[in-house]
Amino acid sequence: MDTHSLTVFMAVADTGSFSAAAERLFLTQPAVSKRIAQLEQQLGTRLFDRVGRRIRLTEAGEALRPRARRVLLDLEDMSRAISDLTGGVSGTLRIGTSHHIGLHRLPPVLRRYSRAYPEVKLDIHFIDSEEAWEAVRHGDLELGVVTLPPQPDGRLHTQVVWNDPLVFMAAPEHPLARLERVPLDTLTGYSAILPSPVTFTRRIVESLFLERRLDLNISMSTNYLETIHMMVSIGLGWSVLPETMLDDTVVRLNVADSLPIRRLGVVSHPGRTRSNAARAFMATLEESGASQASR
Repeated sequence: MDTHSLTVFMAVADTGSFSAAAERLFLTQPAVSKRIAQLEQQLGTRLFDRVGRRIRLTEAGEALRPRARRVLLDLEDMSRAISDLTGGVSGTLRIGTSHHIGLHRLPPVLRRYSRAYPEVKLDIHFIDSEEAWEAVRHGDLELGVVTLPPQPDGRLHTQVVWNDPLVFMAAPEHPLARLERVPLDTLTGYSAILPSPVTFTRRIVESLFLERRLDLNISMSTNYLETIHMMVSIGLGWSVLPETMLDDTVVRLNVADSLPIRRLGVVSHPGRTRSNAARAFMATLEESGASQASR
């Protein structure tokens, strides 16, 4: 059994598709099928059930999956640790980040980092913070630059980089915008547009209303904060968004209850050896957070 076969197995298991795995690994689909067939022959059991176009792990496949992931991560850590002994900063750095952070926070960080370490290839995945969190936890990404969860989670190492205050917003012509002070229960009488229920930001908002035993009147939800901002600006409802998104098209609502501060930061796996590239990136992030705090 070779590591390439395990890599192919994990790609098929993660994507649920031979064709998607082939695309991810830059292989042909017959090559992927051949590798899986060889692995099944070596193990003497089927790893996938093929029902039409759908691929599902068998019981043996489910048993192999965490073990194969652990083997591949250990080999990657070993290779990284040896390579980093040279002290150079190079190689590929796989990072996950949300679209909002990628648009509003990371550009100056990436510019500074890429100029300082031109030998590092940045492999950036723009996904939801929650997806990036899980990808780091499973070892698919080395770092995640994400919205940190409202409650501590010891499965990953977290480091706050930016404080990101949240504010209640609405369009200037919205009825709530005409009120000098907005009680929290008054908001429940109007449509809210919020991030989807699985997001850390949504949990922050919901916890505030749950504490007051109030039910939110949510008309729409999406994970893209820029889309929420647009819908709020045309009067479709109120929302809670980062303070940095206040502009001429929306106004801050003077809500009596204050929101917890959303924190943005970097997450890494405590059990993995950080590459020199990852250490340098985290140092660049720290510089960015310090410069923001000083302003």
